[in-house]
Order: sequence, then structure tokens, then C-alpha cells
Amino acid sequence: MGDDGGRPRPGDYAWWSARRPAAPPAARRGRPSADLGRVVAEALELVDEVGVAAFTMRMLADRLNSGTATLYRHFAGKEEILVQVLDQVLGEVEVAEADIATRSWQEAITLASAEFYLVLRKHPNVLPLLVSQITVGPNGLANRERVLGLLLAHGFGPDLAARAFLALAHYVVGFAIQQHSPGVADYDSVDRHGFYDSLDARAFAAVTTTAPFLRGRSLDEEFHFGLTLLLIGLEHLRSRSADPG
Repeated sequence: MGDDGGRPRPGDYAWWSARRPAAPPAARRGRPSADLGRVVAEALELVDEVGVAAFTMRMLADRLNSGTATLYRHFAGKEEILVQVLDQVLGEVEVAEADIATRSWQEAITLASAEFYLVLRKHPNVLPLLVSQITVGPNGLANRERVLGLLLAHGFGPDLAARAFLALAHYVVGFAIQQHSPGVADYDSVDRHGFYDSLDARAFAAVTTTAPFLRGRSLDEEFHFGLTLLLIGLEHLRSRSADPG
């Protein structure tokens, strides 16, 4: 995938491949150099404040007390900075190896997924980037390696581990986007009780019967319930694939 000139699009596989060291230091998460790290950190703060659409190179240069020409020495444009911003956010997803090692695979996956979700909730303005970018930067790859390694170590075959990872990632990202993206309706401000109570119970028998349970659930409860359903299904598939009969 590339831009109109045949060059890799910022953030795609070819773009990251051109920037990946031949032999990255072992056990070290990917981080930009000190100067570039400050640029990316300031860019993330701006995105948190104003959002992706409003973010500009001029705005970032002013924040750094610099000029846009200085930024263009390191980045081809806004898109390249936003790629680094997303990867920096993914670098905030940290789960101690000791916590993973002492838990069942379900508990470890729950811990990692919940941490990922909390990071995305912390940076809701970054969520649109997860739709437009491929998360294979240094920190994105480190997260993939951790979860895939965990699944493989607990009896998942390569194919099932890959499918399980994708299902979990899509669930966490999709839930965060649906519930926390900029512009998402504030359902707590809606008179849900009055709305459901006003429905014709004969025309909407199922809705009115379940209405008390459709309202009042916290997002954390909804998130963990859906995650639990996924884990139950994955355990069933893992056990079935491991059963020689």
C-alpha cells in the first residue's frame, strides 16, 4: 500500500519496515531518540487536547517554540507524526511479566486486555488513528509478541493463536471506539428510563421485558462481560484442538 507517488503510506508495513533496525536491542521497547521523543510526546498532548483533525504542524511547532521547517527535517508531514503518536500510546500498555507468569492464560489475557482498554480510554482522541493505521510500530509489535507468545505457551496452535489475538484486539479496539471516540453520544444524559417506559409493551414485548437490564450497566461491566464470553469460547476451541480424539 502506498501513496499516489508509489511511496509507502506513513504507518503501513513498508513504511515501518524501512525504519526498523536490522537488529533491535533485546528486551527493549521501541522508542524514538530523545529529541524526537519530545516532539512525539508534545504531539500526543496536543492530540489529547484538540483531536486528530485539528492537530497541525504549525500548532506543534509553536508548542515546541520552534518552526515547522525544523519538524520537516524529521517528518514528511502530519501523518508521520500521528503514526508515532499512536505507537507511543501503544507503548503505555504495560503488563509486568511476573503478573502474566503467575496467572492462568485467561487471567493474563484479561489483565492485558483491560490494560489496553484503559490506555485507549485515557486517549480517546487517538482512537480514530486505530481505524486508519496498521499498528506494527515497535510498541505495537511488542504488544503483539506478548499476547501471541502467551497464547502459544498455553496450548494454542499458531492458527488459533493468530485468530484469537485478532478477535481480542478487534473486541477491545471496537468497544473503545464505539463507547469513547470523539462525538460518541453521552447515553447517561438520555432519559432511557422514560423512553423504555413509554413503549407499547405489546408491540415491543422483548424490549420492555429486558429494559431494566438494558439500562444502568457500567461500561466496565459491559466490557468485562463481553471479554469473558470471548475467553470462554477460546477455551472451548483450545481444548477441542488439543484433544486428539
